[in-house]
Amino acid sequence: MGRRRAPELYRAPFPLYALQVDPSTGLLIAAGGGGAAKTGIKNGVHFLQLERINGRLSASLLHSHDTETRATMNLALAGDILAAGQDAHCQLLRFQAHQQKGNKAEKAGSKEQGPRQRKGAAPAEKKCGAETQHEGLELRVENLQAVQTDFSSDPLQKVVCFNHDNTLLATGGTDGYVRVWKVPSLEKVLEFKAHEGEIEDLALGPDGKLVTVGRDLKASVWQKDQLVTQLHWQENGPTFSSTPYRYQACSESGTFLGLGTVTGSVAIYIAFSLQRVFLCGSCSCCVSGLLL
Repeated sequence: MGRRRAPELYRAPFPLYALQVDPSTGLLIAAGGGGAAKTGIKNGVHFLQLERINGRLSASLLHSHDTETRATMNLALAGDILAAGQDAHCQLLRFQAHQQKGNKAEKAGSKEQGPRQRKGAAPAEKKCGAETQHEGLELRVENLQAVQTDFSSDPLQKVVCFNHDNTLLATGGTDGYVRVWKVPSLEKVLEFKAHEGEIEDLALGPDGKLVTVGRDLKASVWQKDQLVTQLHWQENGPTFSSTPYRYQACSESGTFLGLGTVTGSVAIYIAFSLQRVFLCGSCSCCVSGLLL
């Protein structure tokens, strides 16, 4: 028997690069695109409403926000504000969703399963200040500030994250610099060289510390721009000394560490002892990202 295929919730009309779920509204936010190339592939941020129909989870397109020639490669969410990495820039978006008074949401297409759209024509691509209304739910999306966050010869923002109280956001890209910005003004408050080459991921802790991982095979902990410590994987045992590796992502849980390999296996370790608690060879190709 072949491997059982997971149910498909939604198929976007462009390559997907970033996903976020808004816990307050339950909206699934999917972003991506074809970039500036004239291939006919659009760029956008889609807001999807999740619901159960006949016991199965379904996603329907609620609003499509046009990002013109810029594909969104990474996203971070802070309340009603999205930080979107688009080429060498960070674009802030604000979205607001609420139920209209006196309207009840229709159970259109209640017998359908899997990917679907709302009854009638799909909403047109929307620009700054656009508003969409569907079955009693109103969603408004507007562009806020934008700023260039990477300055290499081939600039690209690769990662963005907010701090614990959503007053700051940090960005990293191909030039190896961490830059920290006030929200929502995007006034720069900190800039320093963290890695030789691209920054793969970063995370801001509640105590003000910053963790970064880069293509230079280093994982570092910073207090503002001062290096606190670095993780040296080879020192954990002789079996690792000749094994090629690369840090790919920061684990936000702090309790467990996920490890993906080029052979497709996934393992979970206890962070402080590196004791393995889970191993699965579930993927048929290289594992490029994990979420714990």
